[in-house]
Amino acid sequence: MLYKTVTELYKKFRLIHYKELFGRIREKDGSLSATEAFAADVIYLLGNPTISQFAEAIGVSQPNATYKANNLAAKGYVIKTLSEDDKRECRLMVSDKFYSYYDTSNAFIAKAVEKLSGEFTEEEMNIAERMLNTLNLSVK
Repeated sequence: MLYKTVTELYKKFRLIHYKELFGRIREKDGSLSATEAFAADVIYLLGNPTISQFAEAIGVSQPNATYKANNLAAKGYVIKTLSEDDKRECRLMVSDKFYSYYDTSNAFIAKAVEKLSGEFTEEEMNIAERMLNTLNLSVK
């Protein structure tokens, strides 16, 4: 029963995310294609990955990941910086343009948590948080 509930919740979160993501994609110069939007999202989710980490996360070759990152940088959605320690290593981070394009607030999650806190006691909320933390730590 819990498996089914978690699966349904995960599906809803994904649908909300895709609806918001595709709602931002526009057909004009400098806008992102669906593939570019997903690539930028992965860079955002990874935090400040190297090109190699980005390639591994999306399951493509390093040259392919470099090509994707260069396109995103050319459009101004990603900033590439060289590592201080190893000048061959390039790190990626999303730019202010990305943040203005991509709402990272996840307002729907805040709303859901607010609804839960109105329905359950603080002790029940703490148990739920412990369960979710355990689940979060088990996912790699």
